Amino acid sequence: MIKWVAVVEYKTIKQWPEDERPRERLLRYGSGHLSDAQLLAIILRTGGHGISALGLARELLSRFDSLRAVEEASSAELGKIKGMGTAKTAQLKASFELGKRLLSEKKEKGKPLLNSKDVYEYYSPRLYGLKREVFICSFLDAKNRVFKDSTISEGTLTSSLIHPREVFREAIREAAASVIFIHNHPSGEPNPSKDDISITKRLYDAGRIVGIEVIDHIIIGDGDYVSMKEKGFLL
Repeated sequence: MIKWVAVVEYKTIKQWPEDERPRERLLRYGSGHLSDAQLLAIILRTGGHGISALGLARELLSRFDSLRAVEEASSAELGKIKGMGTAKTAQLKASFELGKRLLSEKKEKGKPLLNSKDVYEYYSPRLYGLKREVFICSFLDAKNRVFKDSTISEGTLTSSLIHPREVFREAIREAAASVIFIHNHPSGEPNPSKDDISITKRLYDAGRIVGIEVIDHIIIGDGDYVSMKEKGFLL
């Protein structure tokens, strides 16, 4: 008895009708009309192992559950997906990094930071997705415009790591009128720790001594933030 076996012909995206190809759809209708999978397919360019670029993009989203999870996946984790070689992994990592840098530039240069939300929106893209704590000192002019910032520390924050002398040395050299401190909580929860409170009070007191106002200390979490000034720790 002869058994019939169905054969499914594999087609590359180039063989699809033009209106169904992600790249052509983007150029015709704009990027906003494409799904996450279609946008990923454009970045990946080609598929592999009998799967199209769009199929590979869908596999990534299925395996990691969300676009954010794809962004946070390590190179080793991405490499476990069939069709994801070093070149495609590098392409993905580069595209996500460009997106983060673009977001960090969205505020007009020289626009003043007038409240804690302004600070959060200015710095959250830069700190997004980091697995370690980063403590930044932002230097402002007399109109509350950022003209420079400096990374003071990377790693778990403790009072011993953040010394007022080191923090204000550059602020004095740069003739900053005031400063704002910003750091992230990789856990995603922005509530201040005892060390955060201790550091804030020490820096605020040091700023009063050297004549540089400490406007605020913003702790950034996952989609949220805490203003130490609004919490009453800068008194």
